[in-house]
Amino acid sequence: MTYKENLLKKIEIDHLVKTIAEAIGPVESGKRIDKAVLDRLMTFFPWRRRQERDLELFLETDGPGATRILVLDNDLTIYNTAVEDVVLRKSPTVKEMVSIRNAIKILNDKDVVTSRKAASLKTIQEICIGELDLSFTADDIEGIAGEGVASLENGHAQGVQETLMLFADLLGLVPAPRAFALNHHDIYGKVSEKPGGEIAFGPLVMFSMIHNTLTCLETPLSSRDKERFETLKAAASGDAEAAASGPAVFDLMKSQVLATGAGRPGGPHNGQ
Repeated sequence: MTYKENLLKKIEIDHLVKTIAEAIGPVESGKRIDKAVLDRLMTFFPWRRRQERDLELFLETDGPGATRILVLDNDLTIYNTAVEDVVLRKSPTVKEMVSIRNAIKILNDKDVVTSRKAASLKTIQEICIGELDLSFTADDIEGIAGEGVASLENGHAQGVQETLMLFADLLGLVPAPRAFALNHHDIYGKVSEKPGGEIAFGPLVMFSMIHNTLTCLETPLSSRDKERFETLKAAASGDAEAAASGPAVFDLMKSQVLATGAGRPGGPHNGQ
């Protein structure tokens, strides 16, 4: 599997986790995790799947004795105990509930629970991404940039969008907040919050599907600036000066990635 393929998987995992996280809430909220999204995330999860009664379990190690066990339901509880103990606590039979000792276990599982909900989701995310080889070479980054340049020159919008997404992830850039988003434009940048609720966005990179242009703006924009959308539109149409435009944007992002050394063998592990 190539570095690019692994990075695309990492981005998909992050997206799935974000979607699931937005559906996690207290019992009274009535929120439910989308099972299809959760099932997709679990295709990246390396623990062994096992069905017990009506429970869908994922075991860190498959065998007798205690291990970490994820119960795939809306609570995403991770236990550290034996399978039989999890089954007793989560799906007891009437006969099992008659026992006072069992009833105590069923009513209080704090002794064997390691995490629930958001904390468990973070663990799942870390384990899924940990399965991917995200170390890269200069040739890997050169290749991604080259594909982006070719897509831009050939008017292949989807290819430009993919390359921009890859570099945004490598550089820790996030999609434009609603206060800066434009229809038919992919925009990524740095976000910071200032006192009084002001949001600063930038430096940023922007691909306009309307103009088939790629631009980079170094000066952050403010959510209080009423002209911010006009600034973005002018940059996209070429009517305003940009720090970089066209293929030079991918060259700039490539240089920034290579300068960090993140992802190189022996260097920091990218995206974690």
